Amino acid sequence: MINKISKRALAVVFTASLLSACSSAPEQEEIERVPNKSAQALYEDARQTLDSGLYARAIELLSAIDARYPFGPFSKQVQMDLVYAHYQTGNTEQALATIDRFIRLNPNHKDLDYMYYMRGLVNIKADENAFQEYFGVDRADRDAQRTRVAFADLSTLINSYPESKYAPEAKRRLVWLLNKMARNELKVANYYYEREAYLAAANRGKYVVEHFSQSSYLIPALEMMVKSYEKLGLDDMAAHTRQTLELNRNKR
Repeated sequence: MINKISKRALAVVFTASLLSACSSAPEQEEIERVPNKSAQALYEDARQTLDSGLYARAIELLSAIDARYPFGPFSKQVQMDLVYAHYQTGNTEQALATIDRFIRLNPNHKDLDYMYYMRGLVNIKADENAFQEYFGVDRADRDAQRTRVAFADLSTLINSYPESKYAPEAKRRLVWLLNKMARNELKVANYYYEREAYLAAANRGKYVVEHFSQSSYLIPALEMMVKSYEKLGLDDMAAHTRQTLELNRNKR
């Protein structure tokens, strides 16, 4: 009889195979099966398919246009649509490769704001782990490299294209990312504190104060510093940090 752990393991393997099948880039033979139509006719088919949410099929059609008409009138839009389709299927690596190639080859394109916006979204999705979230695992203490890259992408959008229609949503996501990074640091700080590595815990709290002071984790970070300094017998530093803590509590 299969136990619960085995069932979960089978579910993970089965789901992984499905995702791999759905999100992989189309093979050459799949592209060759696309009807031999004009660029405009193929693009109309691709857009209709994309708008219908049939992203895997849209990728086949768009890839066929890209291969057959690389310098055609729809080439730039095809690249942008491919990014969106790959994002929707979860193929983040292919989406990032397409974005980076577009930015490199079209440094002055009018839709670069969209590409930086999508780069941020793709990196956010790449940081997600559907399996661990499915099993209820708190992943705040994992490496936040993708989160930092996503933050940089959306910051580039806001700083370089402040009037972009994507800027308001990018700002909202930046707030979320800032809190996520601060929370990650505090999870690590708690890990150190529970293992009596008080100096490391204090330094993690200090990092949040110095780099993520606009996040909602400023107060918990200062509290971590105070109790860590107290454990270390650093009374002066604890007292000074406690004053800063009280000042920030009174502001909120």
